[in-house]
Amino acid sequence: MLFSSLSFLYYFLPCVLILYFLAPRGLKNSVLLFSSLFFYAWGEPKTVLLMLLAILCGYLFALLIERYRGRRLSRLFLILSIAVSAGILGFFKYADFFIQNFNALTGLSLPLLRIALPIGISFYTFQLISYTVDVYRGVPARRNFVDLAAYIALFPQLIAGPIVRYSQIAEQLSSRQHSLEKAALGIRRFVLGLGKKVLLANALGQLCEVFRASQDKSVLFFWLYAAANMLHIYFDFSGYSDMAIGLGKLFGFDFPENFNYPYISRSITEFWRRWHISLGSWFRDYVYIPMGGNRVSRPRWLLNILVVWLLTGFWHGAAWNFIVWGLFFAVFLILEKLWLQKYLEKAPVLRRVYVLFTVMLSFIIFSADDMGQALSSLASLFGAGGLPLLSAEFLYTLKSYALLLIIAIIGATPLPARLFRRLGARLQNWLEIPALLLILALSTAYLVDGSFNPFLYFRF
Repeated sequence: MLFSSLSFLYYFLPCVLILYFLAPRGLKNSVLLFSSLFFYAWGEPKTVLLMLLAILCGYLFALLIERYRGRRLSRLFLILSIAVSAGILGFFKYADFFIQNFNALTGLSLPLLRIALPIGISFYTFQLISYTVDVYRGVPARRNFVDLAAYIALFPQLIAGPIVRYSQIAEQLSSRQHSLEKAALGIRRFVLGLGKKVLLANALGQLCEVFRASQDKSVLFFWLYAAANMLHIYFDFSGYSDMAIGLGKLFGFDFPENFNYPYISRSITEFWRRWHISLGSWFRDYVYIPMGGNRVSRPRWLLNILVVWLLTGFWHGAAWNFIVWGLFFAVFLILEKLWLQKYLEKAPVLRRVYVLFTVMLSFIIFSADDMGQALSSLASLFGAGGLPLLSAEFLYTLKSYALLLIIAIIGATPLPARLFRRLGARLQNWLEIPALLLILALSTAYLVDGSFNPFLYFRF
């Protein structure tokens, strides 16, 4: 079930909210758990048991880790818990990838398992790992299984993040505050995220589909696609994160921010402090720092960066283009840390162009079906294959989507928020509710009339 679907907006969510606020305080987590299991089963009924098994393993291992804290057994149970969680993820997400590559290397023809990827498995696996690691580091283990299961399965952030660590909401699982003010903030955030997803991301996705289906490609058409694809990925994922954060507030939770206008960054280092913040901080705290971070020799430090970004790419998908995508960023991050950053600081305009250009190229790799397609698309940006500079379909598509692109470019910056803040509190109050109702109405109309409503991160 998608947040940006009529069944979620007008059936599932209202019913859950009614049940949740009618339930006594002691049963609210139970309502959230069973609602989340229903939400998950809507799209993946067969894998609900897998998720519950993974949660049960994390629950039991955490109790053992806490019981033997300070002894070797605690560390052993931590390693076992990580191995079980990573093993489940590896089997369901990466088994066929390894079989394919093994067959390519050996010339054998081992059959593929062709296992369907459980929705959200990458997100809930990382949350389980963070939970057991946090318990190992001293955070009290959760004795109530329902509370832990509700945290892991919580439908607002189950399928798309942000990756919420146990330590961030442990207290909120036991006691959280509900208020009209917080609910209003949640509704505002959710509707804005819905508009980003439905009105911008979906329309930009249609532009990308027009390009892919075109038989009249040109160099400038490839550049148009690259720009639209870059904006599409941002609004798709950040819109979903906004909806998740808004839903969290409706149920009394404060989820961490996941995006902070990444396309205004002045370096790739800054970009990754603004893009998918919860994932970047997860790898920093649970992989990079435990490996030694930058407190080691330079060769080991560079190895740490490469390992973290290889894993970051691989987390996104079981394909070589995701691995290359992660290592692509690793190269630029290393270059910036070694020498490039001091030159970028002297060129304020150039460094912004550099970031946008680099990220645009990276998302061509990210969005490709395989590395062959990625390399072909990158080459086509620079006229490879004898492509013409212009084509009739490029001009038609540009005219058709020009207004959308302008709105999306402006919307990817802090400018709209700054202008809104300058209106003054009184005018804001007059405009905000009609604007949110208009976004909701337009989004609903689009969903009733349209059929293009995918979500990229379902495949991760």
